[in-house]
Amino acid sequence: MVSVQCVPPTRPYSDPWLPSLFNPPSFPLSISPSVSLSSGTPTCPVVHHSSSFILYSTFTAWCNSHLRKAGTQIENIEEDFRNGLKLMLLLEVISGERLPKPDKGKMRFHKIANVNKALDYISSKGVKLVSIGAEEIVDGNLKMTLGMIWTIILRFAIQDISVEETSAKEGLLLWCQRKTAPYRNVNVQNFHISWKDGLALCALIHRHRPDLIDYSKLRKDDPIGNLNTAFEVAEKYLDIPKMLDAEDIVNTPKPDEKAIMTYVSCFYHAFAGAEQAETAANRICKVLAVNQENERLMEEYEKLASELLEWIRRTIPWLENRVAEQTMRAMQQKLEDFRDYRRIHKPPRVQEKCQLEINFNTLQTKLRLSNRPAFMPSEGKMVSDIANAWKGLEQVEKGYEEWLLTEIRRLERLDHLAEKFKQKCSLHESWTTGKEHLLSQKDYETASLMEIRALMRKHEAFESDLAAHQDRVEQIAAIAQELNELDYHDAASVNTRCQGICDQWDNLGTLTQKRRDALERVEKLWETIDQLYLEFAKRAAPFNNWMDGAMEDLQDMFIVHSIEEIQSLITAHDQYKATLPEADKERIAIMGIQNEITKIAQTYGIKLVGVNPYTVLSPQDITNKWEAVKQLVPHRDQMLQEEVTRQQANERLRRSFAAQANIIGPWIQTKMEEIGHVSVDITGSLEEQMNNLKQYEQNIINYKSNIDKLEGDHQLIQEALVFDNKHTNYTMEHVRVGWEQLLTTIARTINEVENQILTRDAKGISQEQLNEFRASFNHFDRKRNGMMDPDDFRACLISMGYDLGEVEFARIMTLVDPNNTGVVTFQAFIDFMTRETAETDTAEQVMASFKILASDKSYITVEELRRELPPEQAEYCICRMTKYAGPDASPGALDYISFSSALYGESDL
Repeated sequence: MVSVQCVPPTRPYSDPWLPSLFNPPSFPLSISPSVSLSSGTPTCPVVHHSSSFILYSTFTAWCNSHLRKAGTQIENIEEDFRNGLKLMLLLEVISGERLPKPDKGKMRFHKIANVNKALDYISSKGVKLVSIGAEEIVDGNLKMTLGMIWTIILRFAIQDISVEETSAKEGLLLWCQRKTAPYRNVNVQNFHISWKDGLALCALIHRHRPDLIDYSKLRKDDPIGNLNTAFEVAEKYLDIPKMLDAEDIVNTPKPDEKAIMTYVSCFYHAFAGAEQAETAANRICKVLAVNQENERLMEEYEKLASELLEWIRRTIPWLENRVAEQTMRAMQQKLEDFRDYRRIHKPPRVQEKCQLEINFNTLQTKLRLSNRPAFMPSEGKMVSDIANAWKGLEQVEKGYEEWLLTEIRRLERLDHLAEKFKQKCSLHESWTTGKEHLLSQKDYETASLMEIRALMRKHEAFESDLAAHQDRVEQIAAIAQELNELDYHDAASVNTRCQGICDQWDNLGTLTQKRRDALERVEKLWETIDQLYLEFAKRAAPFNNWMDGAMEDLQDMFIVHSIEEIQSLITAHDQYKATLPEADKERIAIMGIQNEITKIAQTYGIKLVGVNPYTVLSPQDITNKWEAVKQLVPHRDQMLQEEVTRQQANERLRRSFAAQANIIGPWIQTKMEEIGHVSVDITGSLEEQMNNLKQYEQNIINYKSNIDKLEGDHQLIQEALVFDNKHTNYTMEHVRVGWEQLLTTIARTINEVENQILTRDAKGISQEQLNEFRASFNHFDRKRNGMMDPDDFRACLISMGYDLGEVEFARIMTLVDPNNTGVVTFQAFIDFMTRETAETDTAEQVMASFKILASDKSYITVEELRRELPPEQAEYCICRMTKYAGPDASPGALDYISFSSALYGESDL
């Protein structure tokens, strides 16, 4: 669209092509009286030569187009202006101002006085009159009269035309070129031959009023038809009188450009209102586009914030669920699910959170730059609300991982104890099988003396064996109690089995005591029983019990978490192996007792029938169990050595993780510090700073593979159930948190620089001004943390030339620190400095634009909106404007004033 600006004159008017009008050789006119057909008296002069006649006719028509507004007209330029009255009237009509009262007399000096009043008024408007005097006009000098009229046309019809700061002639020509540019066969280069075919005039009319001319039906080879069409339409519909003759223009090699220019200027003024409306419509469209884009960004922020908060809301209950599974496999699946959450599900949400903050900051910057109020998200969706929700998520997340690992350790311990409980119960139940039946027998009632005494000794051996098993029963009870305390999932069956063993043990004790009492009552009936059998039984029973314990220890399961613990077990096993020679001596001694029994029997001819009456253990039992013990020793050696290998592998995992973590941790801290230095560095432009930050960001992204490798090693460590690492102070959680903070910091810093660039470009701030702002801020940023406290901020403003009182400084603080945090950030400082110097569109400007579209009414109609604005912007206004309630309202009137105010008021979101 061509912008047309009316510029008041600032210097006396002069035009390089005006003097030619007053140069007689360039204006050859021949005037002769013409004779009226009715009376034969002289009337108006006839101007010869076609170009001069065109100029004469054009100027006459132009003057009459204005004089008819006052109810009069002229017929002869050189005659009708001689007394100065119509000349003064013409100037009053075209200027809208009152001239001095004219002289009423008819004498020559009266006429000269009136013409001088007109010429003095023209001179007062900055027009330099060259060689034009009142006497020439009064005398009817046609050359001077036409020159004066041309001077008036230049000053009042053409001089104020300015397109892109061009002069009057060039401005009018540029306006014509732009308006006719889209039309075929039209190429406006001047104000003479470019208009001969009439297409340029038709194109001007069609561009502004396409309903008046069907341009597609015009032909370049019909110039007279085209010109007459333009003249007739302009006179009938645009109130532009016919100032030219089609045949004269077509038959003249070079039409007079002053005549053409005068006529074309009438079109410019006729369409000036449309130009003004187009300018107003463009301003409104621009403002509405800003609001539409801001509303889209607000809706996008609300949507992203809602989705992220909903994901956090769904995730926290899952992490807060601390109901332990009953099996190790189920708990390990929970741990695997948690790892998937950390590796797969959470990282995209971290990026969403960071992007949400960036979108919020960018939106606020755009709102500030467009003079709109700050965006206030829905309740619960502020950036701080999202940050608090995220903080709560991470707190629950950390506790969840610690709980998982604790539960896995507990279940591991429970499985170990449960297996140990079952093993000891099986051994004990195997030993007690049939014992109650034996103790309940009353075989002593029918036995002989020797048999009674044998039964007595046998019972004593049983009591010895019973006492030896007391420790195992106590161990079983202790394990059952620990399983209950650790909340073992099958504690009911453990308690039932333990209770059964304890009840049986109490019953065995009772039965044992009863049988002893019975045997003692008949003890006097018994003779001494073979001491060798008794000695064998007494020594074989504890030795057998020792072997049972040895076998139990050799088969005992163990759980360790370090090299030191397995070494302790190996040391204990070596100590046990050192006792084997003494045990072997005891076995040989016991077997020697049995050999002695056999020797005595052979010596004294005793026939041994059956087994040792005092014990169920036979020499073969002792031999077999001893062989089993010897076989278990190397098996135990192998198990311990395998555990040593596993612990050594775990140690390698610890060292590998520590080696990486001790590099990655300091690297992240270093990058954080470097980014902090870049963000306050004032060397170079913002684009250079942005490039540096982008390079840092790419380096950080490229470093992600190291984090992933560390995550892999961390998973291997957890799968190996390694829960401590003395080689590093960095845990995987520390690295994760540092990495996420680094990503967020670089993204936020880049966004801050982007906002500074946006602010600089939108506000027209130079790089040097920004560098000056940054240098001032850095100088008063005492703590080097990117913030100033109020005292430092006051000192900074004073150093930049602000004269601050308490009230004014308090007002400024409400702008730069609206949340009353007690600090001023760099972004807030930049916003304040740019807001102090830059200009933005206002509600008053938008109201003024709507008023133009509404033809100065206090309301606007739907038809006017749809006619003046693009469809999308028109419907936007129609949907949001309220009905106009003023006393001058017409049906369907809309209130554009309240709508304009609302554009700069509180947001609906």
